[in-house]
Amino acid sequence: MTRLGESVARATTQLSADLSSDATVQELLKETGARRYLDLTDLPAKEQAELIAARTVEVLPGVEKLAERIEERRAAGKGLHIKLGIDPTATDVHLGHAVPLIVLSRFQRLGHDVTLIIGDFTAKIGDPSGRTAERPPLTDEDIANNLATYREQVRPFFDFEKVSFRQNSEWLAPYTFPELLSLLAQVPASQLLQREDFRNRLAAGSGLTMTELLYPIAQGLDSVALACDVELGGSDQLLNLQMGRKLMELRGQQPQLVVTMPLIEGTDGTGAKMSKSKGNYVGLNASADDVFGKIMSVPDRLMEPYLKAWTEWTDEEIALALGRVADRSLHPMDLKKVLAGEVVAALYGLEAAMAARAGFIAQFSKKSFSDVESLPVVDVAAHGAETVATVLTKVLEFTPSASAARRLAKQNALRLVVEGEDGQQTVVLAEADSVRPLGEVLAEKLADPAGVAYLKAGRKLAQLEGR
Repeated sequence: MTRLGESVARATTQLSADLSSDATVQELLKETGARRYLDLTDLPAKEQAELIAARTVEVLPGVEKLAERIEERRAAGKGLHIKLGIDPTATDVHLGHAVPLIVLSRFQRLGHDVTLIIGDFTAKIGDPSGRTAERPPLTDEDIANNLATYREQVRPFFDFEKVSFRQNSEWLAPYTFPELLSLLAQVPASQLLQREDFRNRLAAGSGLTMTELLYPIAQGLDSVALACDVELGGSDQLLNLQMGRKLMELRGQQPQLVVTMPLIEGTDGTGAKMSKSKGNYVGLNASADDVFGKIMSVPDRLMEPYLKAWTEWTDEEIALALGRVADRSLHPMDLKKVLAGEVVAALYGLEAAMAARAGFIAQFSKKSFSDVESLPVVDVAAHGAETVATVLTKVLEFTPSASAARRLAKQNALRLVVEGEDGQQTVVLAEADSVRPLGEVLAEKLADPAGVAYLKAGRKLAQLEGR
């Protein structure tokens, strides 16, 4: 049995036990967390390819071709040469950005070589993938600052000491105009214009620049320069990755295989991609308690894609856990606490994960909100004229924007709660209520002044005073 097989056997026993038990969960997190450092070179080529494919959207031209390439390189005493391009376009990194790094980490542990391409040249163009408008270019200073932040924040998921770093300005900056024209003469314009995002922008009358059209060419030349075996990228990068195959063929090279990664849905459950602008993200620099709490707030249906994206669980282990939820031998909240613990353990260690778990249970197993310590307070007399969304965003800082507050209401996650002698009464606020003055909403929804009132937004809670 392989080392991974032995670990799965141990974890399966724990997954079949009582996952409401702290002791069981701690042992499970210890077992699965150790896999992030497990040597996987003993796996046969077919199993290596399947382990990678299990966490991808697509492997082109096929999983069997990936296994063949692994076997071919292994026979020559080498590992695959894997490439991931990074355009350092922002300083804020979230869990969605970690997904390809986790798969790259698997490649490392399988015995393959990884090169990270720092897109210092292409970042000045701006990758148009998935965009509805032209992406603003970056300066050299922007790129340097963003790269430093990116590397530091994703470090828990990836061993940067075992990679090669290259900047694509090395080969793109010296590229001459005659060389570019010669290359473009062999690339059909239709191949560049078939992108759905380009067609949508043109149909909407939005601008589309020549630099954006040439972006896939520039990214493809990265693959030519490094003669890669495999390139990773988001599923929205597929056409860029395929351009790499095309250009490698034109240069007489063995075309790279393409591995596309899922675009992770945000925590709000609306189907939108995780992003800072939508406020539906989990930041890698957030505190352990905040990371745990945000993951606990996601819809149950996101547990499966999140387990696949951020843990080292196998498909069989995930199926076992979800099967227990389906047959009601495992409560969804207990599985979600394990998921949240997995992510916190990856970022901050097992001890921090168990502490965050204990803190969450202590706070949200209270029978009464009055038992919760250090709640923020809203003075209704001072803020009653402001809209509920404004109070949530600017007074309490519970949401990043008024639109995020409205989305919470749309998901029935915005509520007024009153606790009195008769227990707890809850009023769900509609989206229209979120843009009305707080005092007006309270007067209408909570006509009886008896009891202590609270405003609840998702899992966040504030006490209302002076109503």
